[in-house]
Amino acid sequence: MSQWQRSKELYELAQETLAGGVSSNVRLLGKPHPLFFERAEGAMLYDVDGNGYIDYVLSQGPMILGHSHPAVLDAVNSAMRKGQLYAGQHELEITVAQKMVEIVPSAELCRFGLSGSEMVQAAMRLARAATGRNLILRFEGHYHGWFDNVLISVAPPLDKAGPREHPNVLPGTVGQTLSSLEDFVVLPFNDLALVEDLFARQGESIACIMLEPMMCNTGAIPPEPGFLQGLRRLCDQYGTILFFDETITGFRLSLAGAQGYFGVTPDLSSFAKAMAGGFANAALVGKRELMIRFAQDVNHSGTFNSNVISMAASAAAIAELERDNGAVYRHINKLGTQLMTGLADLGRRLQIPLHVQGLPCSFHVSFTEEPPLRDYRDWATKADKARYNDFSTAMLENGVRLIGRGIWYVSAAHTEAQIAQTLEAAEKSLAKVYA
Repeated sequence: MSQWQRSKELYELAQETLAGGVSSNVRLLGKPHPLFFERAEGAMLYDVDGNGYIDYVLSQGPMILGHSHPAVLDAVNSAMRKGQLYAGQHELEITVAQKMVEIVPSAELCRFGLSGSEMVQAAMRLARAATGRNLILRFEGHYHGWFDNVLISVAPPLDKAGPREHPNVLPGTVGQTLSSLEDFVVLPFNDLALVEDLFARQGESIACIMLEPMMCNTGAIPPEPGFLQGLRRLCDQYGTILFFDETITGFRLSLAGAQGYFGVTPDLSSFAKAMAGGFANAALVGKRELMIRFAQDVNHSGTFNSNVISMAASAAAIAELERDNGAVYRHINKLGTQLMTGLADLGRRLQIPLHVQGLPCSFHVSFTEEPPLRDYRDWATKADKARYNDFSTAMLENGVRLIGRGIWYVSAAHTEAQIAQTLEAAEKSLAKVYA
């Protein structure tokens, strides 16, 4: 009988009423089929077949404190007994907004929503309103949500992507409104010279530069020295809005996000995932003269925005991240460094082209003879994705759950013992994959 027999049965049942048996296309990628889970605690996840996994998926990033953190659950339980949704204001909104203004460099005013995708939409609308321009610069491999006007050149086929210096702007799925592609120009990440050349030609038409300040979704690729600073300089020179999509990096790279970590302050930035400890919450923050437009002539609405549950979760999660002068981040950086170093050492000892890059809180593992990865095309051409797929399946069999595209997230709940177990599982899995 399969190690995942009950999951297989539930998946077959789910396909009768759920499209594809799942509620997010990302979950279709589960191997050997989408798994069903029944509980999670700390750094552990347990499926319906009774298998336990050390979890480095962390719900695609939000569980920075680990699963079922008692402080977050207690805060939500307490707050929701007073009501869940008022269609009006409540004090927790002010609490979280004040904290974000205090700790996030770009935050002078805030607005709340439910997902990173929503806040990206708000940021683009605001940038266009503020500049009177339509064109937005984005980068290959960066993910800004699944909506028609942003699912663009996220994973473009290289035979259709065009030349590196002038990439084609490509949709991510059938059914997209192709006219929205006209509002974007795409360049490779980490190539400031190409951005400078674009601005020399079209700078007066560009409303916004939109990017993941660290390219987490594809390759965990940090910005090269001077790249973010160069974008800031160009935006200042041409009156363009600099927008950091910190859906993943916010509250993960540091309490102040990637902008605090790398020391570059954007005009606007969006946050989600880690900001609410596993509950749905998101924020757009930015300069006062931009954000105040939401109270004047730019629409931003939402029935569930700043609901009691989301705000209670964020208040509690941020308090835990702040505790003891950021002890959570010191713990994550220590264990993440041990894990990155241990995996790289395994590759050298076993004489396997195993490459580890990124930051201790969010790093990427690939099989490549040509490190490092600098942009999407490096990831698409150099990384042996079939080999990694086999590795992640073997790791699942050995009690470790990974994201199939290579990114690993580390939480405050991981322990040194679990890091050691993970490295043991990796050695066994590598032996199987390279048998």
